[in-house]
Amino acid sequence: MTKTLVEILDQRDIITARQAGRNMVRSLGFGSADQTRVATAISELTRNVIQYAGEGVCIITDESNDSMNRIRVVVEDNGPGIADIDKAMMDGFSTGKSLGAGLPGTRRLAHEFEIESKPGHTKVSIVMKRRKL
Repeated sequence: MTKTLVEILDQRDIITARQAGRNMVRSLGFGSADQTRVATAISELTRNVIQYAGEGVCIITDESNDSMNRIRVVVEDNGPGIADIDKAMMDGFSTGKSLGAGLPGTRRLAHEFEIESKPGHTKVSIVMKRRKL
């Protein structure tokens, strides 16, 4: 199982994490559309870390098996948490003067999406998967 950890401390780390995700899905044989979906999702999640928590971590893991190519991306931070996850998952809702498309858009990009948040810790996990040929 291949795992890449990227510390998210500033804007440059968003690019590093995005590229690491793109490289991993490319190496697993995902097409360019899926590569873009993973990179976009990672950008959204890591941008939230910088904006709301200041710093965090992005962990990209190859969870492939004999029948499925599968990548999991976990983005965690120790920021203030999300006060109302249901609201945060609504298109157009934002506490940071943005378009409010980040979390709901990321959910649409991924095959699996999980979020847990409380004051001092937020963790978002997404999975992209494709059957092996």
